Amino acid sequence: MTPDRRILFFGDSFVAGVGDPTGLGWVGRVVAASHGGGRPITAYNLGVRGDTSADVAARFAVEMDARTRAETATHGVVLGVGANDMTVTDNRLRVAPGLAVGTLNRLIDRTRARGHGVLIVGPPPVGDEAQDERIGELSSQFAHVATHRGIAFVETAKPLWRTRGGAARPPRTTARTPARLAMRRSPRSFWTLDGRIGWPGSAKVHKDDPVGVCSSP
Repeated sequence: MTPDRRILFFGDSFVAGVGDPTGLGWVGRVVAASHGGGRPITAYNLGVRGDTSADVAARFAVEMDARTRAETATHGVVLGVGANDMTVTDNRLRVAPGLAVGTLNRLIDRTRARGHGVLIVGPPPVGDEAQDERIGELSSQFAHVATHRGIAFVETAKPLWRTRGGAARPPRTTARTPARLAMRRSPRSFWTLDGRIGWPGSAKVHKDDPVGVCSSP
């Protein structure tokens, strides 16, 4: 009998896959790779364009509880927030770095309190040099949280910035998509979700697949 694995992907348009003409985004590619590798899952894409970490936190409990009622299923949560936090609006950040880090910790606490595994995907660059620098710094802080709490973390800011070669705007396609970054990691170090859910190491995503990265996460 195939295990009933269900994963909730919370975040912004980077999670939703905005900008990908196929509509898959990196989440869809990871899900497809998992199915192709013999480990099918039910995925809930809960990415909302423009959401900050605070916005995700405001809807987190209701959306998670509505999708994790099945007692026979194994659940996991993927958190992909932070890029919109570093947007400047009316001469101020939408969410200060310290508050973003605090919110991430609370989301982790809420997930673990319900017995679910958790994984963090760092915020990607958006094509604005000043904002991308802030995103890179926030991503480093998120990575520290993940290390301190024993959670797998996927860095996207630096790899995606390198693929752009310093371009002013992220490309619609790139050889090193977040999906590939995800599936290149071993099940134990990456898609284990606290040891509860794992992907087969043989699962792969095609290197030329486009990714939904745009300048408005």
